[in-house]
Amino acid sequence: MPEVALKRADGTAYREAGASQEPNRSPVLCVHGWPQSSYMWRHLLPALSAAGRRALAPDLSGYGDSPPDPPATWERHVKAIERFRREIGLDRVVLVLHDTGGVIGLRWACDHPDAVAGMVITNTGFFPDVEWHEIAKAMRTEGQGEALVNSLSRDALATLLEAASSGIDERAVDEYWKAFSSAEARRGMLELYRSFELEELKPYEGKLAALGAPALILWGAQDEALPRDWASRFASQIPGAKLVMLETRHFLFEDEPDRCAQEVIDFLRQAGI
Repeated sequence: MPEVALKRADGTAYREAGASQEPNRSPVLCVHGWPQSSYMWRHLLPALSAAGRRALAPDLSGYGDSPPDPPATWERHVKAIERFRREIGLDRVVLVLHDTGGVIGLRWACDHPDAVAGMVITNTGFFPDVEWHEIAKAMRTEGQGEALVNSLSRDALATLLEAASSGIDERAVDEYWKAFSSAEARRGMLELYRSFELEELKPYEGKLAALGAPALILWGAQDEALPRDWASRFASQIPGAKLVMLETRHFLFEDEPDRCAQEVIDFLRQAGI
């Protein structure tokens, strides 16, 4: 399996596999969520490279090996994705998105439709008429959010992650703990969750369909925070979208890495992108 290299571009750390790719195949850009980093794609990136794809995954600012770049707002993270794409010299990309990376990446896709060759949407949200899940509510609440991120120890994070995943080991916990390594990075987590209201997603209704890009909705059906009917909703809103439900919880790329990689590779092949 090809090796995954940790690189840097204009201050952003990123992982890459497959610096070259077969002709007429779009590179794959993976965007992680909270509290993970590009390390969550450690199985997918080499699998994509072995299938002839260039595959990249940045660490969002304040996560993994990317330093904080305040303010860590939704809008600023979206702009950072575009800055990263241009810095690396990517043209059209296939997005693979998870968790808060989905809210960031889907807004970027709607704002840059000509740069989107395809989408893989996994356990995230982009709906203005739902409620924040419990952790998000806590993060958004003044005082409660600070208490949550400031009191969390490395062992507590391990307990939290391992309770929700069978595939997160000690090495993964170490990688994800990096997001809690400074007070500035912890503040950035709160800034992201507090920087927008769900109703701000209303202008984006219908825009995913308008992209006209092939889409795979790959979902951990046992996710206690992001229900399975959200997957069906994404699929119904994007014409021709393929829906695949896995009997995993939220961290599907940790729990079923081989199955997830195969589903993504098969989708790209079938879509011809």
